Amino acid sequence: MGAKIKGAGTDIIEIEGVKKLKDVSYNIMPDRIETGTFLCMAAMTGGNIIVKGSNSNHITPVIHKLEETGCKFNIQKNEIEMQAPKRLKAVDIKTMPYPGFPTDMQSIFATALTTAKASSMIVENLFENRYKYTQELIRMGAKITVEGKTAVIKGVRKLYGANVKATDLRGGAALVMAGMAAKGNTKIENIEYILRGYDQFDQKLKALGVDIEMV
Repeated sequence: MGAKIKGAGTDIIEIEGVKKLKDVSYNIMPDRIETGTFLCMAAMTGGNIIVKGSNSNHITPVIHKLEETGCKFNIQKNEIEMQAPKRLKAVDIKTMPYPGFPTDMQSIFATALTTAKASSMIVENLFENRYKYTQELIRMGAKITVEGKTAVIKGVRKLYGANVKATDLRGGAALVMAGMAAKGNTKIENIEYILRGYDQFDQKLKALGVDIEMV
């Protein structure tokens, strides 16, 4: 557009003002957290999924961890195909700044691990108080112990439907995923958190075969 900016990748960004910017055409990059959310949903429910309009390079740590759980991938230029096993293997995760494992995927991936074989450990290195969602998962039968920035998840065979509340955006999406995998009906309140970060979330899930209704 003609802007004079330097310092990308450093601690200091320098901008020199110009009189005018030029018109450009720009495609907004795909949402890596939405991509990761749908992959984890398919992983937890033992499904197969194709996520189109995605960039695998943006979620490399998430893909690597899903591969550790037993998921198989076929990655094309703008498309990610994943096949999940019947039951995931346990893995350990530490959140890090980009390009490390994203903190916004922590609650979503942790939820997928609630029904994995054996125990997993999550270490949240970026944000405090990001384990509020675990109390809602425990109400659904998950076995999670939180101490400081570490959560230990002991995999169970099955989660059970319950009335739960979204405490934040990603934690709310994680509860939707738990409801998909749970036995019985799950009702999630405070969905305004979820709608802030996912466009037409319920419609996309219906297209994947999920029995979901937004009231």
